[in-house]
Amino acid sequence: MRVVDEEGKQVGVMPSREALALARSRGLDLVEVSPQASPPVCRIMDYGKYKYEASKRANRDKKKQHRILVKEVKFRVKIDEHDFDFKVGNARKFLEANHRVKFTVTFRGREISHPELGREILEHAAKAIEDVGTIESPPRQEGFAITMYVVPRRDKAKPAK
Repeated sequence: MRVVDEEGKQVGVMPSREALALARSRGLDLVEVSPQASPPVCRIMDYGKYKYEASKRANRDKKKQHRILVKEVKFRVKIDEHDFDFKVGNARKFLEANHRVKFTVTFRGREISHPELGREILEHAAKAIEDVGTIESPPRQEGFAITMYVVPRRDKAKPAK
């Protein structure tokens, strides 16, 4: 097997027993790096330290990731104009923060017999936020609710913090 030492220099091709003895004499581990190569490549390293640094690197990379969250804004059919504006303002903030927004209009009792009222509310909301968001899925009725998903526009979204 081909052996590489802890500094990355090639030691040479040697039998596995000699490579293992060399690694133990240095107080390190012999780790097989490329078993498909001819001859197989092994590296002399401190495997525990390598695993520790790899987990630290993974945690650091995970912190830099940005998860896109789905925020929900709920309306009722009998919503007042001020309440509507307030909720659309919140949706605008969510979109500017690069989150998806789920708009939901819920119906109670006999209100379900007029789904066009819910669709009007969603269309009005879509018009109010069209400068910061685009409709991902159009209004769709699911039981006693109508939902619509909006995603932030690529040209208007701020980079995530």
